[in-house]
Amino acid sequence: MNRITNRSTLPAALLAMLLLAGGAQAQSSCSSDGQSAPTALLERFINADCESCWAERTTPEPASGAIAVDWIAPGTRGDDAPLAAAATTDARERLQAAGKALPAQSVTAFSRLTQGRRLRVAHGLPFRDYIGTSIELSSSAGGPWKGWLLLVETLPAGTEGSAVERNLVRNALQLEWKSGPAAQRLREARPMRIPDGAQPDRLRVIGWVEDEQGRLRGIAQSRCAPSREKG
Repeated sequence: MNRITNRSTLPAALLAMLLLAGGAQAQSSCSSDGQSAPTALLERFINADCESCWAERTTPEPASGAIAVDWIAPGTRGDDAPLAAAATTDARERLQAAGKALPAQSVTAFSRLTQGRRLRVAHGLPFRDYIGTSIELSSSAGGPWKGWLLLVETLPAGTEGSAVERNLVRNALQLEWKSGPAAQRLREARPMRIPDGAQPDRLRVIGWVEDEQGRLRGIAQSRCAPSREKG
């Protein structure tokens, strides 16, 4: 799991452009602003060895108000696994955090929002192989907090043979925030690498925060407003 993106791996000019693009674009069109916050989180984990799991018609779908994210975890077949191209080691870490073992096929985890906190997520435009992302908690009081920010590719039902809509996790950032004054905001802005095979126009971000007991306390998703032509 990428806890903090290593800035030294990116040229300084590229990093600055990504962060500036992320902030500007987030304010204009690609953020959680104006979106109804989900009330629950459904996480669907698939073993990369299980090709049929992706197309399974009995795949659990989120109830009204909930949002689903899809993790593909590396299995025993490595690069030879049918779903290896979309597998990420982040999925293994998230399974561990959710108290789940790597399934032979698939497994789900469900969390309901408890005493929600105001959370904001946003992203910029893709630039080369990166995209600027950010997550912000309105108050640091009541922590410590653990934050998760996911770069997901939203695939409509029927795409790549899936029977359901999926928010396929393409990259992930895990944050650990300490408690502080109620007036103090917690914010992190980081570039995320776009993996090979992902379609940039389908990318967005989903983020959430958990308290010290692991309870879901805030969740948000970005949406990109249609661009407006200048007349």
